[in-house]
Amino acid sequence: MRVIAGTARSVPLHAPKGTDVRPTTDKIKETLFNMLQYDVPGAVFVDCFAGSGAIGIEALSRGAEKAVFVDHNRDAVACIEENLKRCHLEENAQILKMESAASLPSIRRAISDDLDTVYFMDPPYDKGLELTLIRMLTDNAMIRPGDLLVLETSLEEEGIRELPDFLKNCGLEITKDKRYKNQRHVFIRKVRPEA
Repeated sequence: MRVIAGTARSVPLHAPKGTDVRPTTDKIKETLFNMLQYDVPGAVFVDCFAGSGAIGIEALSRGAEKAVFVDHNRDAVACIEENLKRCHLEENAQILKMESAASLPSIRRAISDDLDTVYFMDPPYDKGLELTLIRMLTDNAMIRPGDLLVLETSLEEEGIRELPDFLKNCGLEITKDKRYKNQRHVFIRKVRPEA
């Protein structure tokens, strides 16, 4: 696992020990950031369920103004800190050691009214954590028209069929759905009012 492009290109990254973290492969990460190439530079990147921090670090390396890493696991937080140091990207990073749902007030303080926000979510599969967090973000008016939410999920995720209706009820819509062999990236934006 390594940084694919940008200021920290080719720096190897570590992953926390154990089976709780599923690092995104370099190939899938490269595809993801090719799709995000116009959204990341100058944005605030919020890496929810951050694990190793590889996604948020990739965003910083590619020009994100700031990255916020959210994870409650002690080993994951230590790994994120180590990876940020290896890449010399600590200055524009903030780590929130807490459950993602509990982190909303801290995330609100970290994002900027002047910058778009990209929220990336790769939660443990089949627990419905992403739906809870999406609902909380929309209930707290934290997703604005220029913001982007990217959800990484398994192809077999329970409840994913109901996602479009759930998002519609939150004032959101799927703008892109990229499928891989075993997983997918769902790109979500706020519904723009009709003129």
